[in-house]
Amino acid sequence: MTPDQIGVTVGGLAAIVFIVWFFWMKKAPGTRAAALSSGYQEVMILVKGGYTPDVIVVEHGKPVRLNFRREETAGCSDTVVFPDFGKSALLPTGETVAVELLPQQPGEYPFACPMGMFRGRLIVE
Repeated sequence: MTPDQIGVTVGGLAAIVFIVWFFWMKKAPGTRAAALSSGYQEVMILVKGGYTPDVIVVEHGKPVRLNFRREETAGCSDTVVFPDFGKSALLPTGETVAVELLPQQPGEYPFACPMGMFRGRLIVE
């Protein structure tokens, strides 16, 4: 192998490792939901090319209100699904939609658009 071929091979392998880490192994720290006087833990989630924030941290046994605001027209982003809670919500463009949950058990609960292109996690402590 020539030095050029070795350099290209090493560079390609490094790019593959970075892509795998960035898309599948990177762990976001999460955004803690604000505790309100009403007893709800609440956070605003922007839907635009994904969910921002996409990792939300809450306490178990306390009600959670996730406010989704959709700022795009992509077809996949028009619904959010919480399979572990048996809930879903339609997200009209330009409107804020509240999804209320009561997580009883600690754990990680995914949420996503119906096609799974937009994904997020609810971390219950």
